[in-house]
Amino acid sequence: MTAQGSGVYRRQEVAAWAHSGIVPLTGHPEGPPLIPPGSGALRAEQLASVFAAHTGVTVDGARLLSERAAYTGRSRGGPVSVGGSCRLLPTADGWAAVSCARPDDPALLAALAFAGDGERPEAAVARWLAAHDGAALAERAELLGVAAGPVTRPRSPRVPVPGLPRSVRGLHIVDFSALWAGPLCAHLLGLAGARVTKVETPGRPDGARRGHRDFFELLHLGHRSVVTDPDTPEGRNKLASLVASADVVIEASRPRALARFGLDAESFVSAGGTWISITSHGREHNRVGFGDDVAASAGLVARDGEGQPVFCGDALADPLTGLTAAVLATTLPDPGRGVLWDVSMTDVVAATLPAEGAGQAPAARPGADGWLLDTPDGPLPVAVPERRR
Repeated sequence: MTAQGSGVYRRQEVAAWAHSGIVPLTGHPEGPPLIPPGSGALRAEQLASVFAAHTGVTVDGARLLSERAAYTGRSRGGPVSVGGSCRLLPTADGWAAVSCARPDDPALLAALAFAGDGERPEAAVARWLAAHDGAALAERAELLGVAAGPVTRPRSPRVPVPGLPRSVRGLHIVDFSALWAGPLCAHLLGLAGARVTKVETPGRPDGARRGHRDFFELLHLGHRSVVTDPDTPEGRNKLASLVASADVVIEASRPRALARFGLDAESFVSAGGTWISITSHGREHNRVGFGDDVAASAGLVARDGEGQPVFCGDALADPLTGLTAAVLATTLPDPGRGVLWDVSMTDVVAATLPAEGAGQAPAARPGADGWLLDTPDGPLPVAVPERRR
């Protein structure tokens, strides 16, 4: 099968995937790399082009998708994510993506699956999923705050449409986000001349600090770092002062969590600010999620020769969302007031996928100098992840 053996694998999209460094991160470790379905890499290139037109800052959008793997050195794991913390497991009616990335996740997963005495959480989850459908998983995952969901594409994904461009040079960006999507947005805005203040709390520092140090420093170089405790009056006052000084706020928390700290997005927007809210499924939902389980549950999986799903790339929902949010931040809000950008990671991913099912993913083949993708226009070399220079 060539890379265009199916209508869902289009020439421009395949070329973008080959260039992105994502193909070597997709498939089984003992098998050939696979092409992800949809236009994710092409969409990243388009977003980077818009960002460059708005700011004059040029980045290779497709290459950003595989950048973290270039630092960690990790590769494709089939039904196990590149980072190793998420798994694809069968349910009674399909498949699900289940993450176990936080220190308290084993206990939450044990509660989700009603684990018995001495039963390992991962075994309990596999047992429970086999007897329940995706809807039951989504309900219990939201109730318990577990990052998990059934593999199914949303029917009508909603992604905000950017408006007219504006300069962000000199603007103050207050970044409450963590991990990859929000920090990538803040990083790109910093490259465009904005002043970025990263805010963390003593009890919940950015989980990316436990990852690769050089990658964390790449995203936060030149940013001011503030640690404050919102559980104290002094800490809440400091947070309020930071928000009052901001032109743009980036956050990736559920609205009720921010309300507990006294942070009000609507008031900030009414005063003319730009508020970027990044969530796994949109502000109206209380579900949590990380880049791998969100991308897979949105439908971004490749199918191997047996029809089984495998992860595509490394937490692709994160860099796709970070690029989307950065472009939104460089557009003008409505005259006379600000704007609240509700950015759902699930919808960002789902909007890149074909309406029809992708079927078996075309595979790369070995070449003299690496992997190749056969296309009607000739073989395409498959790029590997690289660090930005």
